[in-house]
This record gives sequence, structure tokens and C-alpha cells, in this order.
Amino acid sequence: MQFKKISVVGLGYIGLPTAAVFASRKKQVVGVDVNECAVETINRGEIHIVEPDLDMVVHAAVTEGYLRATTIPEPADAFLIAVPTPFKGNHEPDLSYIESASKAIASVLKKDNLVILESTSPVGATEQMADWLAEARPDLSFPQSCGEDSDIRIAHCPERVLPGHVLRELVQNDRVIGGMTAKCSAAASSLYEIFVEGECVMTTARTAEMCKLTENSFRDVNIAFANELSMICDKLDINVWELIKLANRHPRVDILQPGPGVGGHCIAVDPWFIVSKTPQQARLIRTAREVNDSKPEWVIKKVKNVVADFLLANPERAVNEVTLACFGLAFKPDVDDLRESPALEIALRLGREFPGPVFAVEPNIESLPEVASEFLSLKEATQAVKAADILILLVDHSEFKSLGVDFNSEKLLIDAKGIWRKL
Repeated sequence: MQFKKISVVGLGYIGLPTAAVFASRKKQVVGVDVNECAVETINRGEIHIVEPDLDMVVHAAVTEGYLRATTIPEPADAFLIAVPTPFKGNHEPDLSYIESASKAIASVLKKDNLVILESTSPVGATEQMADWLAEARPDLSFPQSCGEDSDIRIAHCPERVLPGHVLRELVQNDRVIGGMTAKCSAAASSLYEIFVEGECVMTTARTAEMCKLTENSFRDVNIAFANELSMICDKLDINVWELIKLANRHPRVDILQPGPGVGGHCIAVDPWFIVSKTPQQARLIRTAREVNDSKPEWVIKKVKNVVADFLLANPERAVNEVTLACFGLAFKPDVDDLRESPALEIALRLGREFPGPVFAVEPNIESLPEVASEFLSLKEATQAVKAADILILLVDHSEFKSLGVDFNSEKLLIDAKGIWRKL
């Protein structure tokens, strides 16, 4: 297939880098997003997210005329849908963003177009997308009804990149490409081969959907083991960081590091897609999710216990005179992504429930949404350290590793990442 014009629907943490990489290969790319501010920012050659080197790639692509953004879909040869797929309150998948994106592009579809769902999705979502498109465009044929001879090619190709390394991994990582038919897979593979240096491995749409969910569930289960260990060790008065370091000396043991929970749009969400489809079979996956989801509450209780101990040791102080400082709000180190962040949940909960001052320090964002505590920049981090009675390290940002904290002081420390002191 010839791909003279490529449309990327959803210009977030995956869509914008993907659009930029295609444009860097001298392909005409139009990005579509409902966020008018993001569209305007991109059309100025700037970016609205934090990702190393992405600003340079976007600026060059826009300046050279290969990339532009709009809020209204346009005709193209290939459409990549990279919109959010959160879950509802009962952990059921919310496919409303995919449905909206599908209906938005339906009017501009033409014969021989390729539509790829990149959004991480529950098994069957690609077929559901095909149904939505077919309902909107009865004049075109789709794979589910016409098989190999359909007018439109449809496939699923999940991203598998690490925030902070997205541009490199988009190019170097293998891609799992699941078409609804063999021709769909081949068409999608030819598109990604424009920039992918890794191998494009073809399979079915359902297998591709399950592959991404499996990868993130595997990671979630392993993180849950580390988080559960941290809670067990706290109960038994054992230094979990030392324990893991010692256990990992075994040649076939590689335990991950515990933290305040699991965040991000992938690992904190995707396992529930498996549970929702197969609740009776996904027992271990469900338990791992419950362990990781419980960790923020455990940290909050830990903070409250430390505050109580502090007040017992300092009877002249009232509870509303005790100051807390939370370090880190993003869901992982060195990014600005707050999606499903356990650190943000902890900081906001403490800000709402704790009567004393609560500082929140996050070097990668300029303002804190729904502020429930006082937000400080990295430049003010030293101020937070000096002012706080209890320091709460939630994210191991690079800036915090070199932050001058006096561990010999009388300040109390709750270190959920083990980079300052093990408490």
C-alpha cells in the first residue's frame, strides 16, 4: 500500500511521538485531537507533554511542513487511533474514546484505507471498532463481513514503549501487529516498516490485544510481589531494600523494587481488562491488582502512625502544627505523567485529611490539578525540607537523588522508594 498521508487520532504520550516519527521519515502526517490548546501548541512547533528530544523532532517536522494538527479529521491513507482506554468505576473497560474516534473518522474513510487501533484495549475491542465503522459507513465493506476482500483494512498494534525513552523505543522495539485478516496484517506491517527497525511480527487482532495485556499483567504481578514484601518486612521489622538486594544475589532471582503503588495508564489499568473478560480464571492477576491498589492506603496509614508517634514525642505540638512534605507526584521517575499516579493520590489525600500544612514537590509539572496541598517547585524543595517535620519520598526523580537532605536531623522520613533512607 502507498501511504502518502497518515492521520494519527489522539496526540498524547503515544500519538504525538508516533506522528512525529512518521513525519521525520518525510511522510505527510496530520494529527487529530479534541484538545484545541494541544493542537495550537503543536502547530507552533512546540509540545504539550514532557518527553526527551520530542520537542526537537516536532519542531523540525512542523517547520519542514510534514506535520500539522487539527481538531477535525481529514481524508488520509492510514488512520492510527491512539486515544485513552480507561476503566469505569467497577473496573469495566471504557471504550467511549475509541467509539468517538471511530465515528469521527468514519465520514472521511475511503476504499483501501487502513485503520489501526493502537490504544491498549480489552480483547475484542478491534472487532468492536470495526462494527462502529461499519455502522457509520454502510457503503463500505469491512473485514468482519467481507474477510480478505473488504474495502477497509483493520488491525491492532499496541505500543510498548517506556516513558522517557519513547522516541528510541518506537523505532527500535519489535511491534506485534494483529490484523483482522492476513491482508490487514500485511498492510499494517508495511506502514510500520516506514520507521520501525525492530521486527514487525504478524498475528491475529485478538492475540495482539491479549499480548499487550499479558505484558503489563506480568509486570504488575512482579511489582505486587515486591510491594507485598515491603508490607511484610515492615511488620517484621526487616529492611526490605536490604532483603531484596540479598535475595537478588541468587542467580535466578530478580525481585523488583517496591513503591507507593502502581500508576500510569498501562500497568494500573490493563490487567483489569483481562479480569473483566475472564473473572473466574484471572485469580492471580486480580490479586496482584488488589495488592498494588492497596499500597497507597498503606502508605497513608504509615504517615498517620508516624505523625502519632511524633506527637507523642513532642507533646507541646498540636497536630495542626505538624508539617508534611511529599516529594514526587508523577506515576514514575522523570516524567510529567500523573495518570493513575499513586503518589498523587497519596499527596491529595493527605492534603484533604491532614489538618496541618502539606507541601507537594514535583519538578516535572508547573501546577498541581485540584490542589489540596501547597505545591512547590523544585527550586523550593529545600524550603520544604527545612519546613517539614516529616518527609515523604514517593517518586525517585533524578532531582531528588541529589537533593541535599540532612539525614542526621531529627526529621522523620517515610521513603517509599528507598533512595534516601529506609524507614
